[in-house]
Amino acid sequence: MNTELLEALEILEKEKDISKETLLEAIENSLLTACKNHFGKADNVKVNIDPKTCQFSVFAEKTVVEDVEDPVMEISLSNAKMMDSKYELGDIVNVEIKSKEFGRIATQNAKNVILQKIREEERKVLFNQYYGKEKDVVTGVVQRYLGRNVSINLGKVDAILNENEMVKGEVFKPTERIKVYILEVKDTTKGPRIAVSRTHPELVKRLFESEVTEVRDGTVEIKCIAREAGSRTKIAVWSNDPDVDPVGACVGMNGARVNAIVSELRGEKIDIINWSENPAILIENALSPAKVVAVLADPEDKKAKVVVPDYQLSLAIGKEGQNARLAARLTGFRIDIKSETQAKEIEGWLDVDEEYEEYEDFEAYQEEQAAMAAYDGEYSEEMEYLEDEAYADEYEEAYVEGPEYSEE
Repeated sequence: MNTELLEALEILEKEKDISKETLLEAIENSLLTACKNHFGKADNVKVNIDPKTCQFSVFAEKTVVEDVEDPVMEISLSNAKMMDSKYELGDIVNVEIKSKEFGRIATQNAKNVILQKIREEERKVLFNQYYGKEKDVVTGVVQRYLGRNVSINLGKVDAILNENEMVKGEVFKPTERIKVYILEVKDTTKGPRIAVSRTHPELVKRLFESEVTEVRDGTVEIKCIAREAGSRTKIAVWSNDPDVDPVGACVGMNGARVNAIVSELRGEKIDIINWSENPAILIENALSPAKVVAVLADPEDKKAKVVVPDYQLSLAIGKEGQNARLAARLTGFRIDIKSETQAKEIEGWLDVDEEYEEYEDFEAYQEEQAAMAAYDGEYSEEMEYLEDEAYADEYEEAYVEGPEYSEE
């Protein structure tokens, strides 16, 4: 038994995940290459390797002739008779080749064949391993900055986090562990080239799948995501089980689940809303935390008109229009937001075909507001503060921070 060779093959199989059969095939090809370099050709050379013991033998098939013209392919009758007296002219004789007799160049070439095969198989194994993780989230260790890009070690291979896939203002330190979304895996001569992202919306979805059991097993579905990386994400969720609250499942006890994801995203706010097949209800939910008076949605043109209380206009639009912009991305509708006063001043703005109308009673709403103002003498004063855009932005920041908003 060739113990040393067997042990070497087992170590390579374990460390590099290359099968022993592949390595034995590489050894066989290397021996054929060595024979070709030593004899000039190896068309008649055969290699036998026992996979259990790793014992191998190399022999050349030579034809018995009277006069030898090609010593590589032919053997004289007298020499054949010396090996076995039964051989006659035209018979095929297996002549053993001693691999120890190969020259230095032939041996070096055989070694290179084995090493080349190992490198190819190692690249193939790594590519298959990470290609299966494409469109998924993995944990990597920050190595160093390459210009404005970052090199991330994923274990057996390095990935590149390009500048345009990084969250603006996010800074990494060497040896820091971060989660990244694998965008693409390419097979190259130098091994798999992996592109990763920290800004892709699917990163948030995969984090919820890993953190929330109900999302992972399909009880709760994430229907759509709108994200402005580093600032805010809105996700719409739906439960396939009427006994499971989709928003509550994603938020977790005391906000534990959503806070873990927020922490991984370094403080990025996450708004979780209930998804609805009714576009008007979906738009109303998407504009949270702003309260909506009426939604007039046109599913054919993908346009919607939204009316909000006067003091909620700034909150509905959001800082620099972010809340309205994310709601539009989440729903796929072009949303036009007006306050009650603006809506009434524009003649015909509230006219809409009843076929796709989702409209609340303005009169009832106004009566409710009047009752609230009468009940609380400070109510109207508070509304004046909220009409100030700067204060509304601060109110929005405080309201949507953490799970308090998500549970609404």
